[in-house]
Amino acid sequence: MINFDNVSMRYEGGREALSQVSFELQRSEMAFLTGHSGAGKSTLLKLIIVMERASQGQLIVDGQNLNRLKAGRIPQLRRNIGVVFQNHQLLFDRTVFDNVALPLVISGYHPREAGRRVRAALAKVGLQGKEKQYPIALSGGEQQRVGIARAVVNKPPILLADEPTGNLDPELSREIMDLFQQFNHVGVTVLIASHDLFLIELMGHRVLKLNHGRLETSRSDET
Repeated sequence: MINFDNVSMRYEGGREALSQVSFELQRSEMAFLTGHSGAGKSTLLKLIIVMERASQGQLIVDGQNLNRLKAGRIPQLRRNIGVVFQNHQLLFDRTVFDNVALPLVISGYHPREAGRRVRAALAKVGLQGKEKQYPIALSGGEQQRVGIARAVVNKPPILLADEPTGNLDPELSREIMDLFQQFNHVGVTVLIASHDLFLIELMGHRVLKLNHGRLETSRSDET
C-alpha cells in the first residue's frame, strides 16, 4: 500500500530531512513512526500526501508512483488518504457537522449523502449529538475526535496521523489510539507518527524508528 524505496528528501540549503529510507506498509497494516524531534517523521508523512516531493528514490502509494504523479492528480490521491493532525486544524467558526462535512463538500457529495456520512463518522468516534456544537465548546479529546471523524468521513483506505495524542492525557491518548485500531480492524491502512513510546509498546504493532532522517529500525511487536 505504501512503499518507500531508498527515498531521500533534501530541502533548499542542503538540509537532508530523510536519507535512503526504505520500507513497505502492507494493505490493512497498522504501524507507528517514531524518533526524536526533527528525525523526519512529519516530512515522511508529507511525502505520502505530496505536500513535499522526494529528492531521490521511489515512493509508491496505493499503486501510484508519486514521483510521476502530475499536479492535477494530487487532489484525487488525497481523497484516498485521511490525515489527522496534533492541533486538530478545525474551523472554529463552523459547527462540528460542517467541519466533518468539509471533505465531502469539496468532493461534491449530495447534501443528503454527506449528512448520512457525517453522522456515521461522528457515531464511530463517539460524538453523537454533538454535530450542532462549535469546536470551542468541546474538550481537547473531543476536538481530536472531530479531526478523526473528518479524516475518515470519505472512507479512505489509508489513514495518517501526526502526533495525534501529543496534547492529551494518557487515558485520552489510549482512547484515541483504540479508535485508530478500530479503523484498522475494518481494513484501513494506518500509519501514526508519535513520541509516546510507552503507548506504542502497549498497542503492539510494527514500529518504524527514524534517527536523523535514517530508518534505524523496522520491527514488528505483534505476537
